[in-house]
Formats: sequence, structure tokens, C-alpha cells
Amino acid sequence: MINFDKENCLIEKKSKFFGYLLYCNDEKQIKNALDYLKVEHKKATHICYAYRLSSPFAEKAVDDGEPSGTAGRPILNVLQKKNLNNVAVFIVRYFGGIKLGAGGLVRVYSKTTGDLLK
Repeated sequence: MINFDKENCLIEKKSKFFGYLLYCNDEKQIKNALDYLKVEHKKATHICYAYRLSSPFAEKAVDDGEPSGTAGRPILNVLQKKNLNNVAVFIVRYFGGIKLGAGGLVRVYSKTTGDLLK
């Protein structure tokens, strides 16, 4: 069981986006959280995420099958703009049958991340 620091859900054109915020200190915590979400959301279409760690500095963005640069990068951009470290954001997507397009995906992943960080 992983205790996330905050969770939210956004619905866009029948797709559901479940956001999870995790304060963390190392990549092992991030991997454990990702493994947990993969079990909890077995039927999810995508589990996209980004993180920033301070010591040693590391950052990463993962699209998990979404078009390149439309999921992980927007999540990471929000973390960078807010200058946050030792934080990971995971967004689990259940596809609702309506394609959102690249711009729509960027907008939804950015909004879900921003809402988590409020």
C-alpha cells in the first residue's frame, strides 16, 4: 500500500484521468508507487508520470504509450515551473473512446498536475 500525498480525478470527453502526488526522496519510492498503481489500475490505458529529485538531482518524464511529449513532458513542465523537487506525479488514464489530440492531451495532463499541486 502506498500513501499518496494527494489524489484527484478529471474527466475529459469520457476519458478519466486519476492524478496522484507523491513526495519522495529516491527513485526506489517512485518505482514502488508505479508498481502499486499498475496493480491497482490493471485496466488503465496509460500510467504517465514525471518526477524531480534534488540529491542527487534527477528528473524524468514518461509518456507510457501516449504520443511523444503529450503526457510526461507536460507533467514535468509544471513541476519545473513551480521549482518543485522530491516530488512525483502519476496520472492514470482510462480511455473513454474519444481521441483528444496532442493539444488536448497536453492541456489535460497539465491541468491534472496543476490541480494536484494547488
